[in-house]
Amino acid sequence: MNERSNHLTQRTYAIVLAGGRGSRLRQLTDRRAKPAVPFAGKLKIIDFALSNCVNSDIRHIGVLTQYKAQSLIRHIERGWGFLSATLGEYVDVVPAQQQHGERWYTGTANAVWQNAELLHQAQPDHVLVLAGDHVYKMDYAVMLAEHVARGAEMSVACIEVPLEDAHEFGVMAIDADSRIVGFEEKPARPRPIPGRSTHALASMGIYVFNARFLVDELARDATNGSSSHDFGKDIIPSLIGRQRLFAHRFENSCVNMVGERPTGATWARSTPTGRPTST
Repeated sequence: MNERSNHLTQRTYAIVLAGGRGSRLRQLTDRRAKPAVPFAGKLKIIDFALSNCVNSDIRHIGVLTQYKAQSLIRHIERGWGFLSATLGEYVDVVPAQQQHGERWYTGTANAVWQNAELLHQAQPDHVLVLAGDHVYKMDYAVMLAEHVARGAEMSVACIEVPLEDAHEFGVMAIDADSRIVGFEEKPARPRPIPGRSTHALASMGIYVFNARFLVDELARDATNGSSSHDFGKDIIPSLIGRQRLFAHRFENSCVNMVGERPTGATWARSTPTGRPTST
């Protein structure tokens, strides 16, 4: 990682949204949140997002919990305690506290808004918003560097998906410079990629924001009585045409199964015990 990328990641705060039930998993989430579902033995689904952060040198992390969070809290406290507090590194587990009003989280944007004090305390330049229930390997530093180079206010990680599956995602349209010019959340009739009629460009639910911009937009959204306070349904559509939104291609920052970045540099992965792994 070069000096510029290192500076960007050290000035980034990651928010991991880990409060969802994951009802499609049925019995697996009867007693735990989806991010706490076991994966490959002692690991949990949330370890993918956390490992991606740590291996991208993003080590200021807040995990927002809500639904049946005890096993998730225990796993993070026992498995991710290896970060160096003396260097200011941490994974904070943040329970829902009804910071604004008496309601629990009403959407993904509302969850971040209710915890805006975390950003005030951390004073980051950028905020990385992630889901805690996705399985993938990614170098977030690549996305951050691209975000800054483009002068973006918000960047959305995206991936091409078959058109028949696209109704399950937020589908975006981009121009020749990868600027987002259209966005629909779970459309009944997804728009295909120009020149590739069998696929659509889908959001991965991975966002990079300029920190001040994010807080201002969340504050604006919080006063909108007709909003569902969700990034995909409300925040992104409201920004198109008035702010600099760009799509980041996952293929440019994905980490392959042998542990290399797209550039070929060695990728020393950390497990929740803090030890490198070759799996």
